Amino acid sequence: MKKIFIMLALVAGVSVVNAQETATAEKTAPETVQTMPSTGDYYQGYTRPLTFNRMIPPYALEVTFNKTVHVIFPSAIRYVDLGSSDLLAAKADGTENVLRVKAALRDFSRESNLAVITEDGAYYAFNVKYADEPVKLSVEMTDFLHDGEAVNRPNNALQVYMQELGQESPLLVKLIMQSIYKNNDREIKHIGCKRFGIQHTLKGIYTHNGLLYFHLQLKNSSNVPFNVDFITFKIVDKQVAKRTAIQEQVIWPLRAYNNLMLIGGQRTERMVFVLSKFTIPDDKMLVVELGEQNGGRHQRFTVDNADLVRARVINELKVK
Repeated sequence: MKKIFIMLALVAGVSVVNAQETATAEKTAPETVQTMPSTGDYYQGYTRPLTFNRMIPPYALEVTFNKTVHVIFPSAIRYVDLGSSDLLAAKADGTENVLRVKAALRDFSRESNLAVITEDGAYYAFNVKYADEPVKLSVEMTDFLHDGEAVNRPNNALQVYMQELGQESPLLVKLIMQSIYKNNDREIKHIGCKRFGIQHTLKGIYTHNGLLYFHLQLKNSSNVPFNVDFITFKIVDKQVAKRTAIQEQVIWPLRAYNNLMLIGGQRTERMVFVLSKFTIPDDKMLVVELGEQNGGRHQRFTVDNADLVRARVINELKVK
């Protein structure tokens, strides 16, 4: 009987020791966190996935190390982003709408990408691959308004807004300038100047969403071509006393349509300029100057505030 009690005591002691060792091991063992593989569904279903109708389909572009690929855009380039250091890109010297692209190293294996934003608010995306002999070394991108393809942009495509245009879409600004040019209405008939066979007139002033549109016409009645050196808009004092400095405020155009640099003999050309909204104090006036390069047939006419505030509202025009 005594042996049985001794055996039971030994078994109980061993059980207590094993329990203590197990508890100690559990306390000292590091905690393991069970992780689930990522499914791409952020926040467990609380976000909406991007569907393919929201995607801007990229263009395919091939580049190489020994040759340069040139991409010509319908408007000036404002922004360029390269997906990797395998690519080199820059605007061609002396141009605003030509982008040159080439490979930074030979035969890179990974596909890269290229994004471009132009002055008219258009966004272009490219997937770029390396090729020993690219077939398309010179590429001309078409305007989204006139390419005739319905698949090159998503249905909800938005315009890229430029800081200088404020709340106005660059695409709408371009459409308005085209409409003013095509309509060719003469809203103003008393502002202009004529010298040496050159007639420079203001055909109309228009306004929309904080911007002013000036429609100018330049008629060359002579046989000598007129090379445009500059066209400036500036607000100056109406009367300047002698020995008094002339106060001038130059207003730089934000956009220009059909801004020609050469008017041939016996030719008439028109231009449309976009300026930020402004008004003219009573003692000042707006001066529009046209200078001839290497010549003396300069033109100059003035605009008063009364003509400016009567600018025609663009909403009444038909955008063609």
